[in-house]
Amino acid sequence: MTTPADLIDSVSASVGGLTLAELLTRHPEVARRTAQRWIGQLIEAGRLHAHGEGRARRYQAHALTVPVIALQSWAEGIPVSADSRDILAYVERPVLSRKPIGYQFDFLDRYQPGVTHYLSEPLRRQLHRMGRTAQAGEPAGTYSRAILNRLLIDLSWASSHLEGNTYTRLDTRALIEQGRAAQGKATTETQMILNHKAAIELLVENIDTAGFDRYTLMNLHSALAENLLPNPADEGRIRQHAVDIGLSVYRPLSGAAPIEAAMEAMLDKAVRITDPFEQSFFMLVHLPYLQPFADMNKRTSRLMANLPLFRANLCPLTFVDVPESAYASAVLGVYEMTRVELLRDLFVWSYERSTQEYLAIRQALAEPDPLRLAWRELIRRTIRQVVVGPDQDTLAQVDQAVEVGAVPLDERADVQALIIEELRRLHEGVLARYGLRPSEFMAWQQRQAQTAQAIQNPGSRRFP
Repeated sequence: MTTPADLIDSVSASVGGLTLAELLTRHPEVARRTAQRWIGQLIEAGRLHAHGEGRARRYQAHALTVPVIALQSWAEGIPVSADSRDILAYVERPVLSRKPIGYQFDFLDRYQPGVTHYLSEPLRRQLHRMGRTAQAGEPAGTYSRAILNRLLIDLSWASSHLEGNTYTRLDTRALIEQGRAAQGKATTETQMILNHKAAIELLVENIDTAGFDRYTLMNLHSALAENLLPNPADEGRIRQHAVDIGLSVYRPLSGAAPIEAAMEAMLDKAVRITDPFEQSFFMLVHLPYLQPFADMNKRTSRLMANLPLFRANLCPLTFVDVPESAYASAVLGVYEMTRVELLRDLFVWSYERSTQEYLAIRQALAEPDPLRLAWRELIRRTIRQVVVGPDQDTLAQVDQAVEVGAVPLDERADVQALIIEELRRLHEGVLARYGLRPSEFMAWQQRQAQTAQAIQNPGSRRFP
């Protein structure tokens, strides 16, 4: 099926650009009005520009600011810039031919927020054009909340895929939306997807307080690591032992005290970076390099890299279509050479792919339900109270919660209806949203089933 990305590819492959008529000739399956709408979206996103008038109007693709070497690419056609070729050549050498190297303190020390920039100013401008949404001026997190259902699927699936998870996108959707685990998959894979979901929700739902601080980082890692580490005590804690990086000659920093000091310095610098894309990329570079946790450092960095984008209402970085081999090569360049250029190339390519995925929904995004947004904390608190509280009449509990919560009289019926709706569609895949454990949910379901059976068989009940 033709997508806006296909139009970009056609325009990019042309010399001097294409007219609308020429584009339609290359893509006859696309309706003229649809092509015009896509072109308008691509121009607004900074992916195309137009010159000329009327039928002579031609469209050309904006070239990436990163200089690309002709015919030089890696991992399924991802372009490699001139200053990245030596990195790729080095990390693709056999492990035994690469020089062992330890943690380099000056790598982080050299970075000075506001002075040092891993992403050039023109490149940052280009990324802003690509990622801009209609919610740019809204409160922090408005866009990520509005696309949360799609975001949970895309980012959970793609980030897990980079860790070797074999869940498909459809499997991931069924797990997240319906709580249905895929058949024939390891339980660790199911747990990994659900942990990603919980971690993403942690960031989005706490966007006003989440930041580049110790509390956010530790709790994010804990959410991603739940039930996956050999020692549960390592969840959300600085590692206490040395680690090795598979297929790499890099040896990370050892010792809890030095790691903690380096982590605090990293977070202090991240807080002082003002551009959301520079901040995002900084975390992708330095968090895995430090390896502050026993495991899951890269996936933690991928979610932390999205935090500034969520706060700025920019398109997320989902890592969709990023090959595992390309990501591994780019990270190795950081580990073994303290060089960021190859990872930068992948970052730009990956973000472009992410924005293409979200291009259509950016323009026609449904507004969040203002009532659900205004009373979301009351709704979450009430659902938790109903599930874990004593076995009382549900409607009575909801009525009391709405009354105690000071909901205006003219809104109470609607808020009550929202709570009941959420209770009816409660399933395993959304439990983290309400701070519920599977055992609590199962116990509540059993009580509900017993109550329903008693109502259907009144003779089995004893009345006073």
